[in-house]
Amino acid sequence: MKIAFVTDEISLDVEEAVQIGTSWGIYDYELRVIGDKRVPHFDEATVQQLLQLKEKYKINYTALSPGTFKCTLKETEALEHEMRTVLPETCRLAKLLGTDMIITFGFQRYENEPAENQGRVVLLLKEVAALAEEQGLMIAVENEPGFWCDSGQNTARILRKVRSTSVRANWDPGNAVGSDERPYPEGYEAIKEWIVNVHVKDSIKGALVECVPVGEGKIDWTGQLQAIKRERLVEHVTIETHCLPLVEKSAQNLKTVREILGLKE
Repeated sequence: MKIAFVTDEISLDVEEAVQIGTSWGIYDYELRVIGDKRVPHFDEATVQQLLQLKEKYKINYTALSPGTFKCTLKETEALEHEMRTVLPETCRLAKLLGTDMIITFGFQRYENEPAENQGRVVLLLKEVAALAEEQGLMIAVENEPGFWCDSGQNTARILRKVRSTSVRANWDPGNAVGSDERPYPEGYEAIKEWIVNVHVKDSIKGALVECVPVGEGKIDWTGQLQAIKRERLVEHVTIETHCLPLVEKSAQNLKTVREILGLKE
């Protein structure tokens, strides 16, 4: 199993992130934010830089994360823009950069939102599935607190209704802290058949409140990572440090994850 990094969890300067990461032996990177721009809103110079970095450092881009669907179902203009513009542009960028995975989110819930709105979430994700299938790409839905897709169980329940081989799960145990389940083993067991990507971070109070180095929070990362490795669900796991100072804590997280997985530097 390999280890990947979200580049902006090392540095917002993408070349600096890759220089540091490759010095650690990391050659797989998820793209989210570069400078002050998020995927896919990069200018042509940045896109060319990404292509040059790929060739220069012999790296792979594992996924693109445009941050789509971090809005409620009430925000119809935002939903329409993300569905009709942001997601298609991300698909084009993914193909250009040579990755087949796009990470999205599972729609924020508003206060007292009726349970029957889950049906609208499923219909929207079926639209996403149609686009993914047309483009030959994988959409990985990331669980996040306060969203329809928050826990492993709830995300799996929705994906089961979407019924698409092109819409699966980006399992983030750190984001499941604070939901009504333990991320591991309960959340993992509920969602594992849907997992195509994994984010690694840790938290005590919840990832939206504060993150801590891997192994210092509530998640049983030893059990979780060993289970993922044993069951061969993914080819890599992606470190998403989320605590400062980034370079120092990212290096610490890498050391911890390597030790758990039994990987050499």
